Amino acid sequence: MRLYSMPSSGNSYKVRLLLALTGRACDLVDVEDASDAMARAKSAQALPFGKAPVLHLDDGRMLPESNAILNWLGEGTDFVPDDPFQRAQMLSWMFWEQNQHEGVIAVRASLRTYPSRAHLATPERMAELLARGHDLLGVMQTRLAEHDWLATDEVSLADICLYAYTHTAGSRGGFDMKRFPAVNAWIDRIAALPGYVGLDG
Repeated sequence: MRLYSMPSSGNSYKVRLLLALTGRACDLVDVEDASDAMARAKSAQALPFGKAPVLHLDDGRMLPESNAILNWLGEGTDFVPDDPFQRAQMLSWMFWEQNQHEGVIAVRASLRTYPSRAHLATPERMAELLARGHDLLGVMQTRLAEHDWLATDEVSLADICLYAYTHTAGSRGGFDMKRFPAVNAWIDRIAALPGYVGLDG
């Protein structure tokens, strides 16, 4: 398999992390934002939706969208619950990540990280994202204050999915992570999983 991956992106990182945790072999093609490699990948039609990550299977099929890739890679592993309702609980957190969490936590980090987006980082926008992000991290804090993992009693794709942008929410997004001790403990639990690799790993 070949993964077109944006090294600085949490969406690409979550796929790389699951590959590492499951010991799956995969060639990586780095396509950083606004790079020549990204332009070449788009020109070659290697990115169906115009963005990374995209997993190219050995038979030539292409699978875009990070959480769809996670679901495909997770089939038959311990990261996907056997029980149908628990799988649905896992998916609910993953839908929430893309519908709510990523659009705030990741966006605020991107406005602080990428020079090409700095002009969008108005004080009003950054304050709005900060307040909303703290609310969203509070949702995770409420769950994790009473459970080790987000969806079920075991680690699942939901945890891998939400870890990607949450673990850098403080350093890259400027969120006050001291307010969320249960989230921080959960971050440590994921980092201790066998096979773990970091964002730059």
